[in-house]
Amino acid sequence: MTALNSRLMVTVAAFAAGAALALSGCSAGQISQTANQAAAINGNHADVEDISLRNVHIVYPGEGYTNVAGGKALLALSIVNNSGETPDELTSVTTDLGKVTITPAAGEKTLKIGPQEIVTSGPAGSTTAAGDQGGEASPAEQGSDGQDAAAPAKIEITGLTRDISPGLTYTVSFNFKENGTVQIEVPVDAGLEAERQESPLSGPAPEGAGGH
Repeated sequence: MTALNSRLMVTVAAFAAGAALALSGCSAGQISQTANQAAAINGNHADVEDISLRNVHIVYPGEGYTNVAGGKALLALSIVNNSGETPDELTSVTTDLGKVTITPAAGEKTLKIGPQEIVTSGPAGSTTAAGDQGGEASPAEQGSDGQDAAAPAKIEITGLTRDISPGLTYTVSFNFKENGTVQIEVPVDAGLEAERQESPLSGPAPEGAGGH
């Protein structure tokens, strides 16, 4: 290698290092574009015989729900009956969080799930997706009968024995007339967005620190 080539390589390397330092100075103290991040918590899922539970979660506090001791909380989920012949019924839901009340969709006396049917429970206008968790969708989840899911029912936990906090899970048992009982650890919805807290080190770069 000639002396000229050696000097050229040293010059190029020094230029690249200087450019890297300049770029890092430009970003110092500025807030990332990911400051508002989607909540990390998703609903849980479980299966018992022909029944699949999908996107099971406790709804973030909203109208009429406080999620604090003595108050009320709302469970949201989709119940999928994968059987092609046998209907089922959610007879009760039990948890040490409080008493659970099941309110079927309008016009129904019990929360029934017909063959190849999806029944949702959640807030009014809920779009709880049956196939959010658990891998490949079952025939019922794929909507093989071409019918839409029924209007949401309501599963409410009243007289809460303690506060319900995002980031934790709570044990809930779903009891079905035909397919038996399934126990599941239910997470809490963290809301639509979790806003990142700005650290004390963030903010505008001081003058002379190389910022733009």
